[in-house]
Amino acid sequence: MTELCAIALGSNLSSEIGDSEKIVRSAIVQLSSFSEIEIIRVSRWYRTKAITLPNSPPQPDYINGCAILKTSLQPLQLLQLLFHTEQMFGRERRERWGARTLDLDLLLYGDRQIDNPELVIPHPRMCDRAFVLLPLAEIAADWIHPIAGIAIASLAQKHTVLDL
Repeated sequence: MTELCAIALGSNLSSEIGDSEKIVRSAIVQLSSFSEIEIIRVSRWYRTKAITLPNSPPQPDYINGCAILKTSLQPLQLLQLLFHTEQMFGRERRERWGARTLDLDLLLYGDRQIDNPELVIPHPRMCDRAFVLLPLAEIAADWIHPIAGIAIASLAQKHTVLDL
């Protein structure tokens, strides 16, 4: 059995692979190489300001976007594969909201609601983030948020344009 999933992608650090846009594009290619994943749609890429903790040094802007996947993986398996992919691109988890070469977030897994220590779906902060909702609305406007009960496009309407 397969399920449609939504993920968010972001990068604000370059690596030996290249700049942030090249990294997120390469991450899509890498994800599509796994036999359990089919890339259905990818949003355009947005340049956004980094969210930082108070009194943290400024960070470079992010490149953000979203993708719709079809997968045969269960939610925790998919999450582990996303973490593995981040590590392949040099991601090191040092601090919350720190700069990173690649950030992959599992936003939605069909219409499931999951709330356990390893995984919360839908992503608990997605409705507050323009850098998630606007690209997601491009590719999944009619997807109904399992908790809010309304379409992603409606959730995105409260946010402004992201391009800098």
